[in-house]
Amino acid sequence: MSTITDLKDQVDTKTLNFVLLSIATAGIYPILWLYNNFRVIDNVTGAQTANNNFIIWIAVCMGLSGAFSGNGDETLDVIGGILSIAGGILYIVWAFRARKALQEYALNEHKIDLRMNGFYTFGFNVYYINYCINDLPEAHRKQQILSSHQDVKKS
Repeated sequence: MSTITDLKDQVDTKTLNFVLLSIATAGIYPILWLYNNFRVIDNVTGAQTANNNFIIWIAVCMGLSGAFSGNGDETLDVIGGILSIAGGILYIVWAFRARKALQEYALNEHKIDLRMNGFYTFGFNVYYINYCINDLPEAHRKQQILSSHQDVKKS
């Protein structure tokens, strides 16, 4: 059986660093993070959240949206905007897949009812998933305190 810190230790990215690196790289870092870590998340949770082609399509959409936008050509700006929306949708789809995988993993492996906010998953997608991965040990600690408190009340 795995420990609750396995996923956090393998991903090993602080959320603040993740946000700052995303700003510094103009949005490229989330794609790199996702490419490097989706396999880790899949292996630890036992669920498939993505594959190489899915991540490549996110990179294609986001890369071409940046290349087409701001050229002064209205048609290319529209195409760039559509590709940016498509890339954002792909990020959201992955985030909800990862959310489900994390919740199932926490429940089945560690008996934790991991409650993840759907609004935050939608709005902050990869950042929120990273935050929740980092917060798993704390959620486990809280669950243990609550369950031991209920055991005392039953006695």
